[in-house]
Amino acid sequence: MEQNNNRRRGFRGGKGKPRSAPFSGAANEGRRAPARDPLPTGPFADMGIDARINANIAAMGLNKPTPIQSQAIPSVVEGRDVLGLAQTGTGKTAAFGLPMLTRLIKFGKKPDPKTCRALILAPTRELATQIATNIDAYAEGTPIRSYRVVGGASINVQTERLSRGVDVLIATPGRLIDLIERRAVDLSQTTYLVLDEADQMLDIGFIHALRKIARILPRDRQTLLFSATMPKLMSELADTYLTDPIKVAVNPPGQAAKKIDQGVHFVNQGDKATLLAEYLSKHPGELAMVFGRTKHGCEKLSKLLEKWGFAVAAIHGNKSQGQRERALQAFRDGETQVLVATDVAARGLDIPQVAHVYNYDLPNVPENYVHRIGRTGRAGRDGNAIAFCAPAEVGELRAIERAMKSSIRVVGGEAPTGPIPSGQPSRGRGKPANTGGNKRPTRRPSRKPQGSRAKS
Repeated sequence: MEQNNNRRRGFRGGKGKPRSAPFSGAANEGRRAPARDPLPTGPFADMGIDARINANIAAMGLNKPTPIQSQAIPSVVEGRDVLGLAQTGTGKTAAFGLPMLTRLIKFGKKPDPKTCRALILAPTRELATQIATNIDAYAEGTPIRSYRVVGGASINVQTERLSRGVDVLIATPGRLIDLIERRAVDLSQTTYLVLDEADQMLDIGFIHALRKIARILPRDRQTLLFSATMPKLMSELADTYLTDPIKVAVNPPGQAAKKIDQGVHFVNQGDKATLLAEYLSKHPGELAMVFGRTKHGCEKLSKLLEKWGFAVAAIHGNKSQGQRERALQAFRDGETQVLVATDVAARGLDIPQVAHVYNYDLPNVPENYVHRIGRTGRAGRDGNAIAFCAPAEVGELRAIERAMKSSIRVVGGEAPTGPIPSGQPSRGRGKPANTGGNKRPTRRPSRKPQGSRAKS
């Protein structure tokens, strides 16, 4: 009962008033006090981050807060709800993870069975995995324990692990609903909630799951919602989950990182595979991500590149969780240099060594272009992004340029002539990529304008 009273006092103050930290001060009277550490120093310490966590991030090379971290962390430490608008790769995980762990580390006792004190929701398995990896690194050497639950993995194993309770639960909405229906997880003690990449959760149809989860969570909680864009449904989501939030915004939606050198190469659809192989051959040993539109197209392309001698792996919705994790690990370790993926890998993959991103098929949603190319140019490094544009994709290209409010320089080929309907996508969306023939290319495709669309 004392715990519930403390949570009510700490997390939902009056409208417009900052809420005090729920895991410290009078709210913890009578609990086991954690051992005192030397006073931390540095910008993160100045914002109130715990000494042990501060030491961990310093060892990781995180010494200077990014703009989203500088703006969000003080408000989170104060106990305010936060609505953050920022692209992937801006440091959002640390922005919500560091103050969250700082609070949890002061709690002083283990969580009850089946409960979690903090819940982080992510749209994809890959993003959930990336968040879990970072949270574990931040919390190393502390009593905090996190656990990730996603589809494609054994739900019985997840149920058994949750029976002991966890401090931080990282989950995709679909799998969390499955566990709730099995009564394997109890959210009644969840006092800290994060919705990461919320706009993508809406894009892939999780709105009903999010509404159901919202009804189960206690009112007395602190909620952080991060999104790269603000579609109409986002306002409903924000109203449902947030109370008097502080709004922080960095890297306005639609803008790509300045360290990414972008280009577009106009090419006939049937010549894309040959052109891709030539680009990849120019940069041996460098990691490259290739984005396609469909699962079938990505699988077909990866097998063709493998036949041509490239070390390649593929990630898409038809792969099991184990296959996806093994593919990612091999890519991180450099065992494969090329990763072919659908948009499931467009967010959340933080692999600084990725030097090149190739948009083999232009995305249907213009904003996804920025998320895709954001897989390169990370951790202060330069990156390169080339978009392959077939005649039927010029509409998608123009939509991307309008969303970014800038044009992409032409690095090869010539734009097809003829009018493109303003504000309308090109025909042929959703069709599998044409990966051309099975013969390894030996010369660059012609740069002459293509007069007709190749069959796909």
